[in-house]
Amino acid sequence: MIDYREIIRLKSLKFSNVAIANSLCCSRNTVSEVLKLAGSHSLEWPVPDTLTNNDIEHLFYPDRGTNEGRRLPDYEYVYNELAKPGVTLSLLWAEYCAKCEAEHTIPYQHTQFNEKYHAYAASKKATLRIKRKPGETMEVDWIGDTLKVYDTSSCCEIPAYIFVAVLPCSLYGYAEAFPDMKSNHWIEAHVHAYSFFGGVTRILVPDNLKTGVIKNTRTELILNRSYHEMAEHYGTAIIPARPVKPKDKPNAEGTVKVLETWILAALRNRRFFTFQELNKAIHEKLKEFNAKPFQKKKGSRLSAFIEEEKDFLMPLPASPYETAVWSTATIQPDYLITVGDCKYSVPYEFIGKKVDIRTTENSIEVFYQNNRIASHVRKMYSAEPIYIPEHMPENHRRFLEYSTEGFLDWGKNMGRSTLLVIKHFLFMHKVERQGYKSCASLMKLADRYGTERLENACTKALSYTLSPSLKNISTILKNGQDKVALTTDPVRISNKESSKYGITRGASYYKGGGDRS
Repeated sequence: MIDYREIIRLKSLKFSNVAIANSLCCSRNTVSEVLKLAGSHSLEWPVPDTLTNNDIEHLFYPDRGTNEGRRLPDYEYVYNELAKPGVTLSLLWAEYCAKCEAEHTIPYQHTQFNEKYHAYAASKKATLRIKRKPGETMEVDWIGDTLKVYDTSSCCEIPAYIFVAVLPCSLYGYAEAFPDMKSNHWIEAHVHAYSFFGGVTRILVPDNLKTGVIKNTRTELILNRSYHEMAEHYGTAIIPARPVKPKDKPNAEGTVKVLETWILAALRNRRFFTFQELNKAIHEKLKEFNAKPFQKKKGSRLSAFIEEEKDFLMPLPASPYETAVWSTATIQPDYLITVGDCKYSVPYEFIGKKVDIRTTENSIEVFYQNNRIASHVRKMYSAEPIYIPEHMPENHRRFLEYSTEGFLDWGKNMGRSTLLVIKHFLFMHKVERQGYKSCASLMKLADRYGTERLENACTKALSYTLSPSLKNISTILKNGQDKVALTTDPVRISNKESSKYGITRGASYYKGGGDRS
């Protein structure tokens, strides 16, 4: 599918239609048509996150079916068939149209078919030499060979992979060592390169490493999500080299070979114990490399960069890109996601849904269908799950708000007997929190039967036993026993200390007027 959002974004950055077409592997006529439709619908960047490419396609082409896209001819097949006697482009175009008709797709017209084939044939036979514009392109790659960093703790050598970035116009270069070629270090290297150059190029030309480019064919380009996000942050367009086509980034390839001699060979006999120490040595050699005079023209890479290219770079954003790692997860019934050694909450409404998780060094964001539904400050370790109250159902939220003081205050408002029962529920356990469930259930009984009946039921229960249970009180309320007048004062039993001695006279005995025999 055409990436309508990316076409609109790149055009807002003042890229030409040809550059956009090369970046997205589509024709410039398609780019021109999309931009014209975007203008007629007043659709500008930034496009709302809720408006997907499918939505934009339905907006632009409301009557288009799923099989109405133009079918790209197989020009490799055309190229081979034309070598056979009697085969012409007109014959192959007729066969191509018949195939499109059978598949219910739209074919290119004869003129477009021929033009695209001639462009393809030219690419098979010749190398196009392009004069690079200042500040337009940055080519990046990894050096094939490695250096070594000696780890004193494990007494072994760790391979150091060297990242290289070069500006083709001035040939000004940058290099840095990393312990691996994973996505986080790949993106971190780009951030450091932009900082070193003091600006951003309009186009970024990487190789087809899986850390940056997931898929790159004649008809489709799929970038790693974090890599594409970094490009958006810096306002640059990623146009990967074609697979197995080193001539698409000749300056990076050439710089790699020179730096292998200038840096790797020069440092081969030195022992490094940290990557900081190694990178310091690399930057010293890099400074010499950039200041080294050209052999066939005046000046050096450094002077060419300052005089010809530096002023044409786009400015750096206010803050550098923070490397993010994307992952997916299905929300479990506890509405928690796990990142590292911590668990974080998401809104309980998304239980069972598959979400995207964006993790950076300082934050965690959760997205559902490109809409952010939760965010947390990242913690390195937490023994307890990190909940946000708004993410919880009402009953769970109330449970977190429970406390000993809160239950005691509520019991005081209910009455003396209810307070005694609350104290019993809280202090009968080794940990007060174990009694929260019983106290919460007692509160529900108050909501159901009313404050007065609950107080009477607690009084009744205390007249029977020093250790009333929630079931006792619930049974009294169900049977209506709380409405029967008491014959004894429950205070006689409420004193827990009296339970240590056999038969003990209650308070009613000492009121006077009673039979003391």
